Amino acid sequence: MKKDFRLTNKKQKRLEELAAYIRRDLIETLVEAGSGHTAGSLGLVEIFTALYFHVLVHDPKHPEWKRRDRLILSNGHCCPVRYVAMAHAGYFPKKYLMTLRKFGSFLQGHPEVTRLPSLETTSGPLGSGSSQAAGMAYAAKMDKANWRVYCIISDGELGCGQTWEAFLFAGKNQLSNCTFILDRNHIQIDGFTEDIMPLEPLEEKFKAFNLHVINCLGNNIGDVIQAINKAKDIEDKPTVIIANTIPGCGIDFMENDFLWHGKVPRPGKEAKKAIQATQISF
Repeated sequence: MKKDFRLTNKKQKRLEELAAYIRRDLIETLVEAGSGHTAGSLGLVEIFTALYFHVLVHDPKHPEWKRRDRLILSNGHCCPVRYVAMAHAGYFPKKYLMTLRKFGSFLQGHPEVTRLPSLETTSGPLGSGSSQAAGMAYAAKMDKANWRVYCIISDGELGCGQTWEAFLFAGKNQLSNCTFILDRNHIQIDGFTEDIMPLEPLEEKFKAFNLHVINCLGNNIGDVIQAINKAKDIEDKPTVIIANTIPGCGIDFMENDFLWHGKVPRPGKEAKKAIQATQISF
């Protein structure tokens, strides 16, 4: 499947409009669910829009196509934004978004591949996704396959040793077909990352593990796509993209507030205010 990766001004505007619809549907989905992870999901809207509608080589009608790119969401609690993006991409009807976290739904609170086969892995325990991605990239390299692996990780899970073991493995084996996208939103469930476990200087740490480092604005679609395109040009090592995102992006009373990590707007005025904030006018 050939794909045109050029980003024209017209295409970028179309992607930005699509991101606005995904953000609106995301809030409505979370409000209906009554529970979930709001801040991180909102902060990843532009990244998932860029991936599913410009970057990834994939086919929603044939999700197990062998030549597809692999996308791992290590911070599985942010799956609501992935589900919404997948619905817009045609993996399943949008009406099922209203079943998120409901009994019997295939849209679980953490992604489960046995319920939704178009996912690559089940994720939930933070830190495991980077290892899964490195293993897939290593397998692709052994098979001389051309597909790529993208792995979204949270900054909070950088406190897990397994994540750094995966970086060691990926760097040692020069897995240039593997791109880690770090959701650098500076929050986790109980506070700000730099208060709980300081992570900086991150760039120097990644380089010490033989990773190429690219910084980008994670809520700017053009910047995200440019960073990913640069990563594709690196041939001797894996890349980590430090995507600086705004948790709760697009909802002013949620932005940069760690208290919105694991809760959704309450029914009534709060939910109405959040939904109104995502209304679209082009």
